[in-house]
Amino acid sequence: VQLVESGGGLVQPGGSLELSCAASGIIFSINAMGWYRQAPGKERELVATITSGGKPNFADSVKGRFTISRNNRKRTVALQMNSLKPEDTAVYYCHTEISGTSHWGQGTQVTVSS
Repeated sequence: VQLVESGGGLVQPGGSLELSCAASGIIFSINAMGWYRQAPGKERELVATITSGGKPNFADSVKGRFTISRNNRKRTVALQMNSLKPEDTAVYYCHTEISGTSHWGQGTQVTVSS
């Protein structure tokens, strides 16, 4: 199983970024996918998930600002982040769980700063 994130970077407050995760080694279409983040000195936290059927779920802190989508043909899951705040600064990780085992990408840094 390989999950590879891309799209992180530096953005000003109020700006937007889109993260993408490319998956391989799994039957992508039947797996729920998720995005987590970890800020310095804090625990990793859930940002958003999307079921195999496309139903999204979001942390309260990002509701109304972030959207999650998946493309089963391309085996990708995207996280569109709008109205970014400095507190969104973190390393963002792609995640899936297969037969009770968690699989993580290497992470991509998102920094929101003026």
